[in-house]
Amino acid sequence: MITKSQIKLKRVFDILLALVLIPIIIIPLIIFLILAALETRLSGLFKQDRVGQYGKIFKIYKIRTLKKGNHELGQLDTYAAPFGKFLRHYKLDELPQLFNVLFGDMSFVGPRPDIVGFADKLQGEDRIILKIKPGVTGPATLKYKDEEAILALQDDPENYNRTIIWVDKVEINKKYVKNWSFYLDLKYIVQSIF
Repeated sequence: MITKSQIKLKRVFDILLALVLIPIIIIPLIIFLILAALETRLSGLFKQDRVGQYGKIFKIYKIRTLKKGNHELGQLDTYAAPFGKFLRHYKLDELPQLFNVLFGDMSFVGPRPDIVGFADKLQGEDRIILKIKPGVTGPATLKYKDEEAILALQDDPENYNRTIIWVDKVEINKKYVKNWSFYLDLKYIVQSIF
């Protein structure tokens, strides 16, 4: 099980890596935000409530990729603007989350932060997932990197997400928290890049 000193080590690493990466990505990020705003005719920065460490709600930042409308789970790519599809494909829409990491809402590696109605409803041993900050990437994120495509194939994407994918993610994330190591975090970061 991850210890308090390991959580502190994780946080120091997150701050240092964020401080290295933000100056590198800041110019492309500004360009992407402007292009997203022009394409979607909305603010280029998308903010949404997510469940964080200890169940605390925070605002996650992303580059807006979807046009205005009612967005159904499993059909999000159909609502994406052309540049938005490019950003989503390469996960570049998640670049603003470096600021979530720097501000302390997220970590580079951990369970993905879910919308209200999932992680905040965890019971019993499953709640150990909330012991750590949610991550930009992680073992469940890597396994379900094509989650949108998987959901698009389902007759009832919402039900499939809740009963199959979410349940599996909880098990993967519990195992991550129980067996945390700095080496594993580095491994997941490298796997996410390549």
